[in-house]
Amino acid sequence: MVTVTPVVHKLISYVPFVFVLLDLRYEGNHILLSFFLSVENHLEMGKKLLAAGQLADALSHFHAAVDGDPKSYVAYYRRATVYLAMGKSKSALPDLTKVIELKPDFTSARLQRGNLLLKQGRLDEAEGDFKKVLKSSPSSREEQEAQSQLKKSDEIQRLVTQARSDFGHEDYSSAASHLDTIIDTCVWDVDSRELRAECFIQMREMGKAISDLKAASKLRNDNTQAFYKLSTIYYNLGDHEMSLSEVRECLKLDPDHKQCFSHYKQVKKLNKQIMSAEELIQQQRYGDAVSKYEAVMKTEPDVPQYTFLAKERICHCLSKDQQGAKAIPVCSEVLQSDPQNGNVLKDRAEAYLQDEQYEEAIKGFESAKEFSENDREVIEGLERAQRLLKQSQKRDYYKILGVKRTAQKKEIIKAYRKLAQQWHPDNFQDPEDKKKAEKKFIDIAQAKEVLTDPEMRSKFDQGEDPLDPESQQGGGHHHFHGAWESFQGFNPFGSGPFSFKFNFN
Repeated sequence: MVTVTPVVHKLISYVPFVFVLLDLRYEGNHILLSFFLSVENHLEMGKKLLAAGQLADALSHFHAAVDGDPKSYVAYYRRATVYLAMGKSKSALPDLTKVIELKPDFTSARLQRGNLLLKQGRLDEAEGDFKKVLKSSPSSREEQEAQSQLKKSDEIQRLVTQARSDFGHEDYSSAASHLDTIIDTCVWDVDSRELRAECFIQMREMGKAISDLKAASKLRNDNTQAFYKLSTIYYNLGDHEMSLSEVRECLKLDPDHKQCFSHYKQVKKLNKQIMSAEELIQQQRYGDAVSKYEAVMKTEPDVPQYTFLAKERICHCLSKDQQGAKAIPVCSEVLQSDPQNGNVLKDRAEAYLQDEQYEEAIKGFESAKEFSENDREVIEGLERAQRLLKQSQKRDYYKILGVKRTAQKKEIIKAYRKLAQQWHPDNFQDPEDKKKAEKKFIDIAQAKEVLTDPEMRSKFDQGEDPLDPESQQGGGHHHFHGAWESFQGFNPFGSGPFSFKFNFN
């Protein structure tokens, strides 16, 4: 039994005549039908498939018809029709030209070619086709369309002349306005789009310039200059990644393109430095990241966007690296150019915290909150700044020991021993001086207790005093008395007992 596949059934339904050649062959359990159609059958099948909207299948049959009879103007015309339906006007144009070559009086093909030439901005050639249509024996519809298009082409010619004149006189706004009208009709006109892009560049409307240049790069296959201009625009806007992408497209078309190759080396170097810096930030190697961004500013000192980016990220790194005093001026410089930069406002507020400028930190976090309302870091930072401000108005264990908030445990113990020796009550004979020394000595001991205990120090750094009864909701008394009891027989230097009595009420 012969099995005929559904595809063969479908094809047979389109064939109104007989096969020219039929070939049967076995493959597995099926007998496959291989057949060749006549040119007429290909044309007929292609026509039906086109009507059914199956453009790719229709195109295959028209290809076969053209291959079967290279002198068939109908085959070329039908194939051009499919190309136009698929939006492939570049492919349709040579087929229409071939139709006119084979049949010069085919007014419909000439009218369609004229319309395509007009859309491409090839005005003289388009006018030639419209005039020949009018000299032939066109239908009333064709005559009306040719006259309308010829009139439109004449108007476009006038606007092109005016636009170029305005551009030459540096009246870029007027030139762009004329080009808008031209491009509405000549939608595939590369020259007009490139000229309008130049107008937009001069007018600093870079988004519009990019749009026209992207279109121009697609409309002309070898448009290296469009890719070069796109790359330079993106570069000057600070988008180094898009700049690198566009210049690579230029070099794909022409690896020896001097402008693109030179620009490529610069963009690649800058891009590598920025990517490397961001990787270092991810690894929390903030000092190395700062050095990388300093190198970025040296690599490209003439484009403000990269200097701004570098300083923005340096601000972030210094803040994260607990170098608040260094971060504040860098962050402030960035905010002079971009006062609403929420990330920098947050980083500077954090730097103010580190520098113990609590009121400024509160203002900074409040400003950042306006632009990043749901940012948890901003919300938590504001709460911490408020607690630390309140705390600073009471006891500050860092100030008691005279150390920075970033001090290591060794520094804290060293400062504590020095102060404990200085303020030991046994060093004072006068009752008032001794009483004052006792209080000072207790403060020093409590500061040491808090700052050398990681858990208590963490609480204190968050704005909570672990020895404050109010802060601890009654739990602070335990720490206080524990500290007090440790003072009896206390030796801050680790050798020899001290003997003294406290008069403490």
